[in-house]
Amino acid sequence: MIWKEDIDSALQRLRDWWDGRGVALHVTAPAEEPRADLPEPPPADPFVARLDPQYRVQAEIYRLSRTFFGGVALPVFNANVGGPGSLGLFLGAEGHVTPDTVWYEPCITDPDAHPPLECDPQNFWWQRHLAVIDEALRQAEGRYLVGMPDLVENLDTLAQLRGPEQTLMDLVERPEWVQEKIREINRAYYTCFDALWERIHDPWGGNAFHAFQIWGPGKTAKVQCDFSCMISPKMFRQFVLAPMAEQCAYLDYAMYHLDGTQALPQLPNLLSIDTIRAIEWTPQAGLPGGGSPEWYDLYRQIRAGGKSVQAIGVLPQEVEPLIEAVGGEGIFLIVETATEAEARSLLQRVYG
Repeated sequence: MIWKEDIDSALQRLRDWWDGRGVALHVTAPAEEPRADLPEPPPADPFVARLDPQYRVQAEIYRLSRTFFGGVALPVFNANVGGPGSLGLFLGAEGHVTPDTVWYEPCITDPDAHPPLECDPQNFWWQRHLAVIDEALRQAEGRYLVGMPDLVENLDTLAQLRGPEQTLMDLVERPEWVQEKIREINRAYYTCFDALWERIHDPWGGNAFHAFQIWGPGKTAKVQCDFSCMISPKMFRQFVLAPMAEQCAYLDYAMYHLDGTQALPQLPNLLSIDTIRAIEWTPQAGLPGGGSPEWYDLYRQIRAGGKSVQAIGVLPQEVEPLIEAVGGEGIFLIVETATEAEARSLLQRVYG
């Protein structure tokens, strides 16, 4: 890979991390020298900036060419057209583009009359994703990998389609309907992932997933249920656990995104799902970042439960204390440094 000369060692460290071995240190910084002499794209209308294939590819190549990718960090094209939750768009939610994100409008107003959830091949958002991905692949030229869009799944997707408050009511008033919708969401997920996989799988037999910067030597994705913050562990087992185990069995390498302290009561449920291979931790705003000693016990608990762990937002000075406290096996640390020289120094200290 032209923009990642040490890709073979990076991919091997990622394979080891999935298997619970070693440290996967992901370090990025502004590159000392751009890899290509490219003009910075001018400001654009939010719709163009997110949905126009030529603009998106130009902007992403500019970003990637000016980033140092150290350790297991890979140059990965961000193929998300909206924010997280593309699957909801494919299944009928309406997206509203803003400069910072895409807002989703629910589309299931009458659950009894709404048709089964299926991805329409002519859906505008699906077609736009494919157009951006195809253009990114056309211009890659061995410089970067094209990442899998962040589809999202289960109750999170249903809440996009139905609305979060109404979904909470549905869990009580029409539980069988919710379970059927989650089965339909799973089937739509497989259909979409398979179609995207055919485009973006790489020469090493896997795919990159831009969200949380993971790669695995097979079908690889981050999975989540942020909705779990609003339900009990018992209700999680009733509605989410089995479909998530099935989804993660469909994938070869699945990492769960554990988002915020309100989600921590679900950790025993997550550790019971054999097909989840790793768990990432995101502290909510206002709490210390992922490298804080406050989370060492959580990381130890995840490792003791047989899962690899990912810590995000780790400060450079937190890396070595975290490794010493938690152990140097099966941990993935995402770090940004101010300069490439600082990044290289950190890598030297950790890897030698």
